[in-house]
Amino acid sequence: MESKRASVVAVAVPVAVMLAIGLWGLDRGGMWGDESVTFLVGRRTVPQIWQLLHGMDAVHGLYYLLMHVVLAAHPGEVVLRLPSVCGAAATAGLVAALGVRLARPRVGLWAGLLYAVTPLTGHYAQEGRSYALVAAGAAGATLLLVRELEKPRSWWPYGGVVAVTCLLHELAVLVLCAHAVTLALARVPKTVWCGWGRAVGVVGVVLLPLVWVSQGQSGQVGWLVAPGWEQVGELVRDFAAGPTGVVFWVAVLLMVVGVRAGRLAAVALPLLVVPPGALMAVSQVRPLYHERYVLYALAGAALSTAAGTEWVAGVVGRQRPGGRLVPLAGALVITLAFLQHLPLYRHDRSPADRPENLAVVSALAAREIRPGDPVLFVPSVWRLAALTYPKGFRKGRDIALGESGPRSGTLSGRETTPRRLKRELAGVDRVWVVAQSGVLRSRPVDPTERLKLAVVEGQFIPRERYVSGRVALQLYVRRAPTNPPRTPTPRPRPARS
Repeated sequence: MESKRASVVAVAVPVAVMLAIGLWGLDRGGMWGDESVTFLVGRRTVPQIWQLLHGMDAVHGLYYLLMHVVLAAHPGEVVLRLPSVCGAAATAGLVAALGVRLARPRVGLWAGLLYAVTPLTGHYAQEGRSYALVAAGAAGATLLLVRELEKPRSWWPYGGVVAVTCLLHELAVLVLCAHAVTLALARVPKTVWCGWGRAVGVVGVVLLPLVWVSQGQSGQVGWLVAPGWEQVGELVRDFAAGPTGVVFWVAVLLMVVGVRAGRLAAVALPLLVVPPGALMAVSQVRPLYHERYVLYALAGAALSTAAGTEWVAGVVGRQRPGGRLVPLAGALVITLAFLQHLPLYRHDRSPADRPENLAVVSALAAREIRPGDPVLFVPSVWRLAALTYPKGFRKGRDIALGESGPRSGTLSGRETTPRRLKRELAGVDRVWVVAQSGVLRSRPVDPTERLKLAVVEGQFIPRERYVSGRVALQLYVRRAPTNPPRTPTPRPRPARS
């Protein structure tokens, strides 16, 4: 009974801590670009979402359908982020449950708390995107894998959880590579391999249509570059309980020591190393790597660090094994690590920590745009600011929009023809441009975007400029006409007498 109570506490405490951290500062006063996409797509009808997925973001299709249900209750910034908070809390509890099952309750407690207080976890717990939910699915699948290895029942729950997780984001399929390494390290019999293989086959069948469609949309991640050692160092810092200072080095040392943890290490180490390593390797040929795509591997870091802490406690601890003060001492150390990096957590909850704040852009537009002023979005994707926060742009006139996003099956709508846009711009003396910072130095492929830049550069001059992260709101006024040189009128000569 005592052991069962300790196990429940070891899981419940990290869940509560993660909920508190996730809810702290959740309403930071504005969405950034990716969150606004979730917000706008989630508020469309199911047929409209389905139409959009044929052209973009198929990889997020299941997540958008989930958010359609969530946002139907109350469309707002806090509600948008609540599923991620719940996903992060569930992951903390699942990591703790893995530690309890693979080692003992205090290891589970430490692992769950380490996951909860890691700054990277708190960051994505407050993002209106799918990554925290994917991490929960990967942790749940890993727990089901451990359960099957201990007492085989049925592989179908495992296969179902992995399939749903991969439908939330297809790169979660790399968790299967980590699980394959775990099976190899555990030296499981052939029957286990066969059962796991059948579950993997089901996942492949479910995932294949998504992979097929998303291949045609790979241009959406064309901004990614091949990762190098710098990205490896960043990932190590992000996966540690503290990204700098003594906390960082202690966490790294404990992770290394955790390799000695036997059964726990056979689960934690592949989860920590294999998905990021595989994605980085593939990205040398075809760049796909970003830390958020392998956020679920952070569970392996928390488990390894907790295992290393347990080993150190067993060697240098003065209390006998199972002493009541040891779990409390470990939790206290984790709390101190959290407090040391409190300024970092506070900054992460500031709107300035995100790439842009579309609410600020809208507020600036409401203050500066006069009734009837034309507005251009360069490129058109930054129409997201007006679609997410339309109140600020009500006085303006979107002169480049030809067809709305929901009607055209696109995110931000279809632009009008270059000829019509040129005719519209010819009749205005001032125009507001909402653009990505530095975009006027680029040369886009789309003819309408090229025309926008050509007209703005050639016929207008910049005036007031306001910037929020990557997005700038700038007023342009028409250049003064250049008067042609006057030809002197010849004077009439007097008539000769």
